[in-house]
Amino acid sequence: MTTIATVATLGLLLGGCANQAAAPGSTSTGAGGGSGLNLDIPVLTSIETPKDAVLPAGDGKAVCPASTTLAYIGAETGANAQLGINIFNGVQLAINEHNKSNPGCQVAFKKFDTEGDPTKATGPVTQATKEDGIIGVIGLPFSGESKATGNIFEQVKLVHITPAATNPGLTTNGWTTFFRGLGNDAVQGPAAATFMTKTMGAKKVYLVQDDSDYGIGLGATTTKGLGDALIGSDKVTTGQKDFSATISKIINSKADAVFYSGYYAEGAPFDQQLVAKGFKGAFVGPDGLKDDQFIKQAGDASANAFFTCPCIPGELIPTFASAYTALTNAAPGTYSIEGYDAATVLLSGIDKGNQDRAKLLDWVKNYDASGLSKHYKWDDKGELQAPAVYGYRVKDSKIVPIGAIG
Repeated sequence: MTTIATVATLGLLLGGCANQAAAPGSTSTGAGGGSGLNLDIPVLTSIETPKDAVLPAGDGKAVCPASTTLAYIGAETGANAQLGINIFNGVQLAINEHNKSNPGCQVAFKKFDTEGDPTKATGPVTQATKEDGIIGVIGLPFSGESKATGNIFEQVKLVHITPAATNPGLTTNGWTTFFRGLGNDAVQGPAAATFMTKTMGAKKVYLVQDDSDYGIGLGATTTKGLGDALIGSDKVTTGQKDFSATISKIINSKADAVFYSGYYAEGAPFDQQLVAKGFKGAFVGPDGLKDDQFIKQAGDASANAFFTCPCIPGELIPTFASAYTALTNAAPGTYSIEGYDAATVLLSGIDKGNQDRAKLLDWVKNYDASGLSKHYKWDDKGELQAPAVYGYRVKDSKIVPIGAIG
């Protein structure tokens, strides 16, 4: 795997913080009453991308049938829609760049909205699989909907690359068409645990998980990684609005950090209510929380928030960030660069003449090249080799990267 030098170096620096005393300006916990956390973690300002990264434009000589189509299937609406919107904007950018450079191969792009709901996802997926022109899919973003629809893709041998679904069990179903474009929660959970206990110096962590496949899976791997530092846990439900019962348990536990395993639709109001009740410690969440919508919904309470994500900060890649902003009038979000890279994998296959479902599936199975975010090479289960996890924090009401954490 091609290394990202600046990120890796910072990761070592962060690891070195583990055995140091809290830096000046560190925040002491109020509810926890324990030793101060080290929250004075530097912000990452640049990264080095692979010099051999494959880009959507290719050589400009591609030729393909007019019916050639890629699809995004996932949330366009719903409580956590922004995570899906980030992805299809990245996909749209890749297809735009490809089509601009390849007049002989104009790849069409279709979007199918699942609302991020496993019970609603089967319909859009079935519809997409029945359209013969669709030979590859980017999606689905969420683990629950991916679990509910994997067999549908498998029956028609339609390749799909998820830029976001991280439940480890998704690659244990025997599917040959499912590929994960980032690390799973068996990687993210231990990294999050180490980040809290070593880099931040948390001695008492309270874990709260939602009832999604994503939240349950990540909660389990993070729990295992925390070991004796875990002093309590609780569960909440999708759509929950009042978290007072769980917050009382956290305050009574004197936790100095809380890890929330779930999505921002519940995580943001939970953090807001937690801070309102006097919690002074760190609020740490995974990629499902890492979006500007979290800050908008949590308000000033979000100042205590940190995030872990098996995703690279695309906003620090100047060429990608400027093109993305020109397209969307917004900075790249969580999974934008992963969506772009996943589309590039499929587009490069089309350009090489893999222009039906069987050939494009075989192309992805044997893919071995760098994208802007990472090196893409999958094992026989559809998992990436050597994926990395990154840390982020809220600073001045913005989510900013702090480097590699695992």
